[in-house]
Amino acid sequence: MNDLLIGVIGTGGRGSLARHAHKPNAGSRVVSCCDIVPAMADTAREWYGPDVRFTADYHNLLAEDIDAVFITTPDYLHEEQAIAALQAGKAVYLEKPMAITIQGCDRILQAAHDTGTRLFVGHNMRHMVFVLKMKAIIESGAIGEIKAAWCRHFVSHGGDWYFKDWHAERRYSTGLLLQKAAHDIDVIHWLCGSYAELVTALGGLTLYDQITDRRSPTSPPDTSPDLSRWPPAKQSGLNPIIDVEDLSMMQMRLQNGVFASYQQCHYTPDYWRNYTFIGTEGRIENFGDLSDDAVVRLWNKRTDYNAEGDQVFSVGGAVGGHGGADSKIVAEFVRYARDGGQTSTSPLAARYSVAAGCAATESLRSGGQPVEIPPVAPELSAYFT
Repeated sequence: MNDLLIGVIGTGGRGSLARHAHKPNAGSRVVSCCDIVPAMADTAREWYGPDVRFTADYHNLLAEDIDAVFITTPDYLHEEQAIAALQAGKAVYLEKPMAITIQGCDRILQAAHDTGTRLFVGHNMRHMVFVLKMKAIIESGAIGEIKAAWCRHFVSHGGDWYFKDWHAERRYSTGLLLQKAAHDIDVIHWLCGSYAELVTALGGLTLYDQITDRRSPTSPPDTSPDLSRWPPAKQSGLNPIIDVEDLSMMQMRLQNGVFASYQQCHYTPDYWRNYTFIGTEGRIENFGDLSDDAVVRLWNKRTDYNAEGDQVFSVGGAVGGHGGADSKIVAEFVRYARDGGQTSTSPLAARYSVAAGCAATESLRSGGQPVEIPPVAPELSAYFT
């Protein structure tokens, strides 16, 4: 079997994900990399060997004889680069979020439809063990028919990862109810079996705008997490422009009648996600997500306060990037790029997660006005379904 030849647009940062696909003579290899940072050429040679090609222009990479491409650049570049790659006939791994506007997502879907090229979006939480455990419990019928879903997202690294670089600016990210929440919205949609159709949201920039220590526009950001930076007001070197919210709460009505909520705070002391799914016969909730001691607790008997639940499922111990999800999703993409077939991820679902995040951001910035989510064009919905 010949190796699937792979290119990487955006070698640094999340681009390291492609290292899971570099298996020379075993099915796939990275042969070309693109990055606007010249020093990444040395990194590419370290990761993929001395013969890996390197360019600063992604058009040059797409002109090469490669089969597939990882697009792991900042969010605001996804639309342009994904459409170009699809039109060049390259199978595409597109890191989430798919784009930063609903219209951008729909243009990517249209390009994949028109060219027939394989499009795969990197919602790796669909491979996380605790999410899969919760999905299995729901599908077993243990809590009956899902009626409600809640997610609380505690983001202790928010000041390091999202308020020191381009993430902090609306023009590049739209907002963190899109950029950061896209994963969680997708999980809610997936486990509830439907997409959001109506959203409302409230929130604001409540802390990081008060920090005056900002980096120069010409200085590179230091986004490395440092647990000694506490309390959050002691952060330094923030992005020169900050106009996205650091605290937000959204509510959703899904197409199947399920009601859901999502809350996000970027200055909590701890970092994890807490989901609750409530059905007609019980509920489940995770305690921990990627930690070794993470569990899912099930309540399905009527009781008073019961901290332990009626049944406890251990889900911890996964190793590797994002609890092993990175290697699994890359393996799925390589198989899909080569052979096609079913995937756990969905470009259609990826679009609806962006749409919900964009609509919630619009609602938040208009004082909580309800916003309806436009459906995907019927021919595109049928194609990707």
